[in-house]
Amino acid sequence: MAHLSDGEREFVDQMGLVMERFGGQRTMGRVYGWLLICDPPDQSLTELAAVLDVSKTSVSTVARQLQDAGMIERSPAQLRQHRYRVTPGGWTRVLHTMLPPARLGVAALEHGLSVIGEDRAEQRARLVETRDFFAFIVQDSDEMIRRWEEYRARTGKSGRSGR
Repeated sequence: MAHLSDGEREFVDQMGLVMERFGGQRTMGRVYGWLLICDPPDQSLTELAAVLDVSKTSVSTVARQLQDAGMIERSPAQLRQHRYRVTPGGWTRVLHTMLPPARLGVAALEHGLSVIGEDRAEQRARLVETRDFFAFIVQDSDEMIRRWEEYRARTGKSGRSGR
């Protein structure tokens, strides 16, 4: 069984806090953090639970959530136990799942503008500012993802090599 060094434990705990800030569970971030740095790069639920000192049930739950989000994937294993590893491009998938609600926000705010009369300038101004913010996020996120994918293709930083 692997043991975390002090530096590795600090990193894993920091990733737990990062994931918490994104609205996830701290254990989710810790699992993801460990999968980023562990050797071998794929780990079983039992191994993850042991090294992170959390229940196997908790690890199983967050592994399923991370897998559903496209951030980790099951790796082929000879035995029946499931093994997991980080999915390249996982954060891009997360951003793609976050965009549809922003698009719905634009539509809802457009509807709000249609029901607020022209004589309600203060309310319209708030609606326009919020709609424009959501529209900017959608547009800028799509552009950012496109630029990110071009960057990865241009620099060759798209594989598992760690470059």
